[in-house]
Amino acid sequence: MTLNTSAQPLIHGGTQTPRAALPVLPPLALYIHIPWCVRKCPYCDFNSHTASTVLPEEEYVDALLADLDQDLHAVYGRELSSIFFGGGTPSLFSAAALGRLLEGVQARIPFAADIEITLEANPGTFEQEKFVAYRKLGINRLSIGIQSFQQQKLEALGRIHNGDEAVRAAGMARQAGFDNFNLDLMHGLPDQSLDDALGDLRQAIALKPTHLSWYQLTLEPNTVFWNQPPALPEDDTLWDIQEAGQALLAEHGYAQYEVSAYAQPGRPARHNLNYWSFGDFIGIGAGAHGKLSHPDGRIVRTWKTRAPKDYLNPAKSFQAGAKELTNDELPFEFLMNALRLTKGVDARLYPERTGLDLVSLDAARRDAEQSGLMQVEPSRLAATDRGQLFLNDLLQKFLS
Repeated sequence: MTLNTSAQPLIHGGTQTPRAALPVLPPLALYIHIPWCVRKCPYCDFNSHTASTVLPEEEYVDALLADLDQDLHAVYGRELSSIFFGGGTPSLFSAAALGRLLEGVQARIPFAADIEITLEANPGTFEQEKFVAYRKLGINRLSIGIQSFQQQKLEALGRIHNGDEAVRAAGMARQAGFDNFNLDLMHGLPDQSLDDALGDLRQAIALKPTHLSWYQLTLEPNTVFWNQPPALPEDDTLWDIQEAGQALLAEHGYAQYEVSAYAQPGRPARHNLNYWSFGDFIGIGAGAHGKLSHPDGRIVRTWKTRAPKDYLNPAKSFQAGAKELTNDELPFEFLMNALRLTKGVDARLYPERTGLDLVSLDAARRDAEQSGLMQVEPSRLAATDRGQLFLNDLLQKFLS
């Protein structure tokens, strides 16, 4: 197979004043997008496509490695701190295909000794033998898309599994050797009551995952639910669910460290922490996004061709576009990630990751503090509890 190697031109975001060289490059991660699912869910706005009977595993792995080759110039001698297989449903791919891919990646970029490698999986795709094989490849963390344990809610969400399969999936993950796994769970589902939501959360906690992603269903453009909205709970019920759910999670030792992420001690998702602390990540695969820093101070966001057939077409470029972030854009870009963290970040990380002086935030920061949205703490950049609830309002203050 002859693979495409051309790249799209860089889009400059306006006049760029000189920026200091970065004192040290951020940690580097890799995101790998596998875009196929058994069935597209009506709420999903991710780049996912219903799979055919036979997936083009070999061709897609070839394309992923060729895509990675084009981004190797931005590695600058760093090692990979984490890898995340997202989708779609990456667990539709065989262990043989993922093994060849991981070998190819490691031949190009060294892995950190303690690298975290996460694979997204859905209960309807669990096969014990396959997951044992995944673990032997060095994949050491799973993220299992449960969403709910209740049959009525699962049917409303278009999920292919049932509650019993969801429970078994967690047990099978542990039996396959995964002592670190996340469960994805939604709340605010169609016609969901407080008792329904807490019942789902109690069942998830009983499975003893090391990490829980617990987030509210939102209606996104270009989805079935956007065009045909289901009946969602009233705002008062949503608020009751949020408050009671957070208390229940804290009671069982799950600390909230991000807007929708809860973890047992020492078990936050390192890959996602890298995103939220404005680390670097290469994105490969159909529709994947990346963010790459360069020693001269340039910070570039990239995005890849979305449609799988185009991504696999030798006549088309892997990269759909790239944009260099301007000085005016960097405060918002940095803070829309960092302020999602409940404790925020060390203020020194801002100049280290952006090349800009901390004083560039002063005016907007004072405004946010006076509005009660940001903590008055010179050594940290952190939202207040109110700021976490009204994060969009807080971030608006940092838009130029």
